[in-house]
Amino acid sequence: MRILTALALLFLISVSCTNQPDLTGFDVESFKKDRGSCGGTREKQIDWLKTHKMTWKGVSSNDLEDILGKPDIQQLADRNQEYYVYFLEKGPHCDKITNPSQARTMAFRFSAMGLTTEITFQQGLP
Repeated sequence: MRILTALALLFLISVSCTNQPDLTGFDVESFKKDRGSCGGTREKQIDWLKTHKMTWKGVSSNDLEDILGKPDIQQLADRNQEYYVYFLEKGPHCDKITNPSQARTMAFRFSAMGLTTEITFQQGLP
């Protein structure tokens, strides 16, 4: 019984101590409001995002969603990992989210514990 209590406490401590990114100079509200980057405002923030890419390491998926809004695309990967993908420029996905798009994206890969382990920039989906 003590072991279960200790493990539960350890889990709660690890989840509550997630990394909070320094967002100085980043327009969070503008990013969040521009779903799919269909309004074109996310594109203006690409340089900041690339420069501060490591800011997002260790951020929980819940915190990331609170900060950036719901991901444009959420993908499940093997071993309980998942990706959150945010479009950074306009593309065919703006007409219909299921349309194939080679627009620039930013993808966050999360560990099975729900913490950001990798941040990538690419054309289209990872």
